[in-house]
Amino acid sequence: MTYPTQVLVLCTGNSARSILGETLLNHLGGGRIQAYSAGSKPAGKPNPYAIELLQEKGLDVSHARSKSWDEFAADSAPKLDIIITVCDNAAGEVCPIWPGHPVTAHWGLPDPAGLPSVEESRVAFRSTYDALTRRIEKMLALPFESMPPAELRAALQAIGQTE
Repeated sequence: MTYPTQVLVLCTGNSARSILGETLLNHLGGGRIQAYSAGSKPAGKPNPYAIELLQEKGLDVSHARSKSWDEFAADSAPKLDIIITVCDNAAGEVCPIWPGHPVTAHWGLPDPAGLPSVEESRVAFRSTYDALTRRIEKMLALPFESMPPAELRAALQAIGQTE
């Protein structure tokens, strides 16, 4: 595995869950992880509730942009070590061929976007943020840099089944 470990967080629109995951992995990873996010059908911009919450938590959102997963399948892309899907749609889609055959895992979470009221949206985004934080903390407790790929995949899949 490369150092820092290169992680891509995928979701269909790359506007909410994957943006939260990318930011949290970079923040909590303490230099062990370089995270990115992308989507199969990018929304074009991050969800404003995701940005609002991350700023409220004091996290850097200057990197946040909605982008296609095609950027990470190109020859010039970073060599990915781990790919985590955070929505069921992205997990079921035919993904690009990733150079280097990274370890993949699914951490499905309900979509916090598109709820009827502002308050419901904010509550849903906080819940997603908290769930991702717990999962990332479990991931960071692993010696993932030195784990065999099959063992790492199983451990990451198990983390995705929590909650």
